[in-house]
Amino acid sequence: MATQNPPVSQTRSFSTVFLIEMWERFGFYGMQVLMVTYMMKKLGFVDTKANLVWGAAAALIYVTPAIGGWVGDLLIGTRRTMRMGAMVLMLGYALLWIPTDNATFLYFALGVIIVGNGFFKPNAGNLVRKIYEGDDTKIDSAFTIYYMAVNVGSMISMTLTPWIRDYVGEHYGDDWGWHTAFGVCAIGLLLGLANYALMSRTLKHIGSPADSRPLDLKRLAGVLGGALVLVFVSAFILHNELVARICVYAAGVVLLGIFAHLIRNSHKDERAGLTAALVLVVQTIFFFIFYQQMSTSLNLFAQKNVDLSFDVFGVHLFNWIPEQFQNLNAIWIVLLSPVLVFVYNALGRIGKDPSVAAKFAWGFAAVAIGYFMYGIGARFAVNGQVSSWTMVWGYGFYSLGELLVSGLGLAMIARYVPERMGGFMMGAYYVASGISQYLGSVVANYAHVPKGLNDPVASLPIYTSLFNKLGFAGVACTAIALAMLPLMKKLSASHADVATNHDPLPAVRSEEFETP
Repeated sequence: MATQNPPVSQTRSFSTVFLIEMWERFGFYGMQVLMVTYMMKKLGFVDTKANLVWGAAAALIYVTPAIGGWVGDLLIGTRRTMRMGAMVLMLGYALLWIPTDNATFLYFALGVIIVGNGFFKPNAGNLVRKIYEGDDTKIDSAFTIYYMAVNVGSMISMTLTPWIRDYVGEHYGDDWGWHTAFGVCAIGLLLGLANYALMSRTLKHIGSPADSRPLDLKRLAGVLGGALVLVFVSAFILHNELVARICVYAAGVVLLGIFAHLIRNSHKDERAGLTAALVLVVQTIFFFIFYQQMSTSLNLFAQKNVDLSFDVFGVHLFNWIPEQFQNLNAIWIVLLSPVLVFVYNALGRIGKDPSVAAKFAWGFAAVAIGYFMYGIGARFAVNGQVSSWTMVWGYGFYSLGELLVSGLGLAMIARYVPERMGGFMMGAYYVASGISQYLGSVVANYAHVPKGLNDPVASLPIYTSLFNKLGFAGVACTAIALAMLPLMKKLSASHADVATNHDPLPAVRSEEFETP
């Protein structure tokens, strides 16, 4: 009699997705940490153009997963699409390795990265959802740990790539410094794919129905052909600011239209969950406007108005490269994620786990405090430069808010959206995030520093004025999130009654909503 292989544990399956996600984010954030300053220092862009080009790229990076989720659900399979996305991403970073400072070539390389990310992101998140279907407490904890994977990878690369740029640039020339740093991102993806090849058997029982069927070569050819077209379309959009703006705003209208169509035409049992998801997606859009400041206004603030020396009681510890301050976000999230998982699990065991909507309200409050920290730090600035510790605490509060909002955004989709819409709605969540990434770059341009103004004393109030306004915006978002709690409680209760009494959709059970 043939022996059957023992069932694969959820933890082992999750670990496989966790690790390839970690390496994929290593590549992405290693590139992102340098991109805005690369465009300014090597391509000669002014800060407003660099912000908007990166904002458009970030928007497309988040929008294309709507297509990738559909491809994974219906055409070639969730697992296959995720792996193909990692390969395309590796190619995109390898193109940035080529030592050329041609802006059109940069747009093409970013187009490849945009397409690769579109294949990878929704399908990796959808695999995690499938691993923990039907267990609300574990879904929250799993997605928080999954979100930590993003930040383990980015923490390493955001420390490494600026240092590699400076070291190689000092010894072999500035051009090689920048492009070698981008090349390290491609190596990270290669390591991630090798690790996935060794562990992929733990996911053989997880995936969409298309994963269990033989690969249709005609469908694959169609997907690859469409991907190539999308690369050129993305490069064209990045090259044309007006086209980028029209596309982003049109995507917002289309997204709202799709939600309205799904809610209107969904089964009555699904309507409450979809409406709750829509409310939380709108709140997520506001959050990512804050998030986009990390690679734009906060990055440029560190270039001009932050003392790079870390000192304690007058004792010098070390200096950071300006771009490395973005790493504080990842460090804080790695530190805070296990704490929040412990809190969620402890509260879940006694039936007191706060609702996702309540966590969103707490998150916006933390973001507001984080941005006010920069304004407070400016009051104690010396020669127009704030202490590096101001950045540490500002990023700390912001990162706590990120975990409570963005870290649970994927869990929200997993809980409230019917399984048959899982891949597409994961993509829709990223579309909403992408729209706000571009809006965040538009907001960052309110801190435009005129070219040639190199006096930190003059540039400091330009940045802190923006950060104080963002702090007040965070307060307003907190108030709105609190005001929405009664509605969210009602929607959640309706959705929970359906899940308990009917149980037609076991993957989308909901918890009771409580005030924070």
